[in-house]
Parts: sequence; C-alpha cells; structure tokens
Amino acid sequence: MIPEILIVLLVIFFLFVVFVAYKMVKPPREIEKWTPKDLGYDYKEVTIQTKDGLKLHAWWIDRRSEKTVIPLHGYTSSKWNDLYIKPTMEILLKAGYNVLAFDFRAHGKSEGKYTTVGDKELIDLISAIDWLKKNHPEKAKKIGLIGFSMGGMVIIRALAEDERICCGVADSPPMHLDKTGARGLRYFAKLPEWLYIFVKPFTMLISGGKPVHPLEYADKVKKPLLLIAGKKDPLVKVEEIQEFYERNKKINPNVELWVTEAPHVRTILIAKDEYKKRILEFFEKYL
Repeated sequence: MIPEILIVLLVIFFLFVVFVAYKMVKPPREIEKWTPKDLGYDYKEVTIQTKDGLKLHAWWIDRRSEKTVIPLHGYTSSKWNDLYIKPTMEILLKAGYNVLAFDFRAHGKSEGKYTTVGDKELIDLISAIDWLKKNHPEKAKKIGLIGFSMGGMVIIRALAEDERICCGVADSPPMHLDKTGARGLRYFAKLPEWLYIFVKPFTMLISGGKPVHPLEYADKVKKPLLLIAGKKDPLVKVEEIQEFYERNKKINPNVELWVTEAPHVRTILIAKDEYKKRILEFFEKYL
C-alpha cells in the first residue's frame, strides 16, 4: 500500500513540475492599447523576420537621426510595458534618437510558442539589427541598446558578438541564471526556490533553449556598457552584477556600474531625473 501511495505522489509531483516548467516558458502576453502616437510621435508597425523563421512585431519611430536605440523588454513583458519601456522610449525620442522597439519571441504580438529567457532572444535582436540595416541604413550608422532584466542579458551577449552595436545599457541583468530562476519561482509563482532544480530540465526540454549565464561574457565584452543594479532587487543581487563589473573592467575601460536603492528594473521610477541624465549622457558620449 505504501509503495502505491508513494508512486502516486511521485507521479503528481512529476506532473506538477512539468506544469510549472510549461508556465515558465510560456508566459502570459502583455498587450496594451497605447502606441508611440500617444507619446506624440508618428510610427510604423513593422514585421521583423528572424533567422529561424519567426515574425516579430515591432514599432519603427523615425526621428531623422543617424543614431538608433533599441529598447529590450524583460521576461513576461513586451514593448507595451508601462513601467520602463514607455518612459525610456519617451526619453530617447525627446532626445532625437530613432527607436526600434520589438517584442521578443513568445511575448507581446510576436510569434513563437516559448521563451528561452536569453538564449534564442539573441537571434531576435540580431534579426532586428539586420532589418534596420537593410531598410534604414542611413538611420543605423550608430546603434545603441538599452535592456531590462532579460533584455539586459541579451545586450551583454550582443555587445560581445555583434560588431554593429556601439554601446549598451543593461538594467538589472541576471548574471547567474540558475540563482535568478530559483528566486523567480518565489517572486512570480510564490513557490519554494528548491523546486527550481527539478523544473529547470523541463524548461530546457520544452523550449529547446540552452542555459545562458551572462557572467561568462565578463571576459568578452569590450564595448561601452552601463550596468544598473538595485539594492532592493529580489531577483538579481547587487553582488552578482558587481562580480561581472569587476571582471569586465579588467579588459573594458568603458564599463560603468550604477548602484541604486531600487527594486528590480525600477530605478527609472525612483530616480527618474537621474536616470534620464545618466542614460542620455551615456548615449551622447558613446553613440
């Protein structure tokens, strides 16, 4: 009798773990009604074809500049994010930069069944740059990036792997994905962190993605990079971003670290004026 009960419990646990993994790689889509028109700017809805056959939904806002900045949203978010994408776009557009904003795969209105949390999302970004270079070469002479959480992870990888990018701002980027993933179970789903060790293999299996650890790029990034870390961040510890910074500055004289009192990706809220000042100074200097 006891073995039978144990088997039933193990089956239930297995099914629960698979369900959690599925929900992690297929987050709800954030789609709102506002557009860049609500910020006072004309725009075009465009489709970006990725190298692996997906169609990404994007906005192209032309400010008649040769400099374009691409904002990258985080996990479970989209280009409609009110918290950080919308105010960031407003800052950049007012400063005269062109903006190309898109939804990563499996987010917003883009195609794709599953997110890979920083792995195949690099394909999305590179495909967006390909689109920009092909369709608006005169507006893409200088390309900058600003990304939040998962978007920050992608930026770190892109700075090391794509020569067309001039510089990037990474706000609250996870450095140890396993640690952040475990914390994310508690943060997003109110589940215990220890469950992550069982969930992770199934997230990889379902999504087809590979684990990404941005810390491994600390010895590869040699382009201007501004890192932003918040002391009250429940997902990414300041010490983890500090670890990347200390390693990267040995080979990269243009890496900067700004530590604030903010929770995850919320520096733009609690220090709005300073955020605007630092972001614009960074892009003015390196873009």
